[in-house]
Amino acid sequence: MATPPNQARVVIIGGGVIGCSVAYHLAKLGWKDVVLLERKQLTSGTTWHAAGLIAQLRATANMTKLAKYSQELYGNLEAETGVATGFKRNGSITVALTNERREEIYRQAAMARAFGVDVEEISPAEVKQRYEHLNIEGVTAGVYLPLDGQGDPANIALALAKGARQNGAQVIERTLVTGVKKDGRRITGVVWEQGDQTGHIACDMVVNCGGMWGHQVGKMLGTNVPLHACEHFYIVTENIPNLTQMPVLRVPDECAYYKEDAGKILLGAFEPNAKPWAMDGIPHDFEFDQLPEDFDHFEPILERAVDRLPMLAEAGIHTFFNGPESFTPDDAYHLGLAPDMDNVWVAAGFNSIGIQSAGGAGMALAQWMDTGEKPFDLGDVDISRMQPFQGNKTYLIERSKETLGLLYADHFPFRQKATARGIRRTPFHAHLLERGAVMGELAGWERANWFARDGQNPAYEYSWSRQNFFDNVRDEHMAVRENVGMYDMSSFGKIRVEGRDAMAFMNYIGGGNFDVPVGKIVYTQFLNSKAGIEADVTVTRIEPDCFLVVTPAATRLADQTWMRRNTGNFNVVITDVTAGEGILAIMGPRARDVLQSVSPNDFTNETNPFGTAQEIEIGMGTARVHRVTYVGELGWEVYVPADQCGHVFETIAAAGRDFNLKLCGMHMMDTCRMEKGFRHFGHDITSEDHVLEAGLGFAVKTEKPDFIGRDAVLRKRETGLKQRLVQFKLTDPKPLLYHNEPILRDGKTCGYLSSGGYGHHVGAAIGMGYVPCVEPGETVADMLASDYEIDVMGRKVKAEVQLKPFYDPTGARAKA
Repeated sequence: MATPPNQARVVIIGGGVIGCSVAYHLAKLGWKDVVLLERKQLTSGTTWHAAGLIAQLRATANMTKLAKYSQELYGNLEAETGVATGFKRNGSITVALTNERREEIYRQAAMARAFGVDVEEISPAEVKQRYEHLNIEGVTAGVYLPLDGQGDPANIALALAKGARQNGAQVIERTLVTGVKKDGRRITGVVWEQGDQTGHIACDMVVNCGGMWGHQVGKMLGTNVPLHACEHFYIVTENIPNLTQMPVLRVPDECAYYKEDAGKILLGAFEPNAKPWAMDGIPHDFEFDQLPEDFDHFEPILERAVDRLPMLAEAGIHTFFNGPESFTPDDAYHLGLAPDMDNVWVAAGFNSIGIQSAGGAGMALAQWMDTGEKPFDLGDVDISRMQPFQGNKTYLIERSKETLGLLYADHFPFRQKATARGIRRTPFHAHLLERGAVMGELAGWERANWFARDGQNPAYEYSWSRQNFFDNVRDEHMAVRENVGMYDMSSFGKIRVEGRDAMAFMNYIGGGNFDVPVGKIVYTQFLNSKAGIEADVTVTRIEPDCFLVVTPAATRLADQTWMRRNTGNFNVVITDVTAGEGILAIMGPRARDVLQSVSPNDFTNETNPFGTAQEIEIGMGTARVHRVTYVGELGWEVYVPADQCGHVFETIAAAGRDFNLKLCGMHMMDTCRMEKGFRHFGHDITSEDHVLEAGLGFAVKTEKPDFIGRDAVLRKRETGLKQRLVQFKLTDPKPLLYHNEPILRDGKTCGYLSSGGYGHHVGAAIGMGYVPCVEPGETVADMLASDYEIDVMGRKVKAEVQLKPFYDPTGARAKA
């Protein structure tokens, strides 16, 4: 048994498939002194009992890119290392048993084509042709991906480990990391135990690849890694005579998947109500262990499976397996540099799709570690999206009961998590519930998404068609467009930046100019070195040496972390003050009248023009109003000290009756902002979208001498744009858009929608998406002169296109 070295550039903790992948990819990049430590044997936690399904299509373009990379990597690993991976491209079929699921999988198929994945929609009869053993009673449709496959999970990991060793990495088993040495926000070394021996490795970086131990390892490293283990069940039949190689089969409406392997069938389950495991901690001696059988829990899945695949009734059960898998609060894995420390990286929490994810995730993390910048947008899985409270053990246990089953649940638009709710509440929460608010959850925040009418069930009724809140949102939307509406924005992040270098720091971190008077509001982006967008924020100069940065609720921690990591020698203090103030947005043509009725202050353009803030009296309290808008109307965001929120809400609500003020939700805000062409961070703008190609050059002030991304902005202006963010409106008012629908330019797929929704004022579905230029610098006129269609579930729908907003293109209404 090898003894760990005294020093390493990086120590990787955990020898499952992802730890082996990270070691492999770092070594392939030429890193020396890469050390992987595994507490027991490689693969002995979760990897060894994984089903080994390798699919290409994921929910977003970048996750699909990573899954496709995994598949290509595993296809070549055997030749490179000599270790048989069992990888084969036998294809996969997903079948629908309802019309709603049919629409889901057909929309996924359209999305797959936009992402460059080979896919085919097939009829029930064609499903039967490709999977002869299937009972197709009740089957409404299928999709077939010929290049999907399966592999041997343990051998894939062992092949990656061998490849890592071949390139100079050390992979050491039977070595438990028992502690770390820290210096401030950095780990300087890890303490290990190997039998009776103990030792210490000084290191520059640590990677937490601890799998279901990832939460516990994260705490040891001073970081928050929210995940929890659940029991995961499958059975393997006895050998079935004459059973030939079949595609992987998924029947999500019955929570089941089927894999043929060596003449046997493996039947696995993603049941809706999962069983959390190891609430008191994972046993110290856990290694290649199984959990006790629970046939009663699995039996409903098996009963449906025997009907769906009648051969199972004749085949005996060879193995009933129950093993643990780790799941995260939002069903997406954790990747990246932990926000709590400056040299601790994470790759964990793979939600039972670790084999298909590990190759791409290891590649992406290794590149990120090598260059210090994300290779492309990884916002879906970036560990900085997790909120501190989500490390709470009770929360993780409750949420994990749901997340396992969500993999095969109907992925309806706007679907909300049902478990572990009600944790983060705005100061207006009770007031809104009393008035019919239907809450959604984002980053733990309970937010009013829409308001039920009297007598209407205040709950979501999910569908791919117009859902039960469609008309409610239309009414809220039109109230803001034609009269006045009020909605709660308290969940938005609020970060104070103060100190003697506050203005200089803001001018370095942001693309805008912050040398502005006190009370001025600046809309800006934080850029990376490639002029990709790391954050999309408004910044208000509160005092000469104090700025308030307002961020989306989901990215507050990520945005604050970005600022802190780029502080350098600037003398500033950066503080999260989100919970200190509630925000009520009052928007619409009569917004000024409502505010004037509850405040003695002056809200005219002369005193409070667009893009400025002022302190006011309101009712018997005080507040600060910011004259900005995310819905494209005259309006103010009213910032209220948390202790006065109840009073201010009641004051505005009472006065609002005279103006027919309507309470509105987040869905309204989203539909209005799309009509106005306002970008949504994480969808329309990400770290890999150049700020000029996103159409946000107006917010970048290159006359400033130095800010992050300035050189990349200037280069792009010289070389010309490669793509533009274009706005679309369907000519047929009936179809609905959600996002990721393919864009066709002159009949050929050229991209996909980054945002989609319904424009209630313009009377049709609308969306945004990037369209590549035929050549760099192609004129706007030439781009817009093409014919455009959007692929909606396989149907090509003609679309109008423009760069300017479909609503109020001059922006006059917000400045009225």
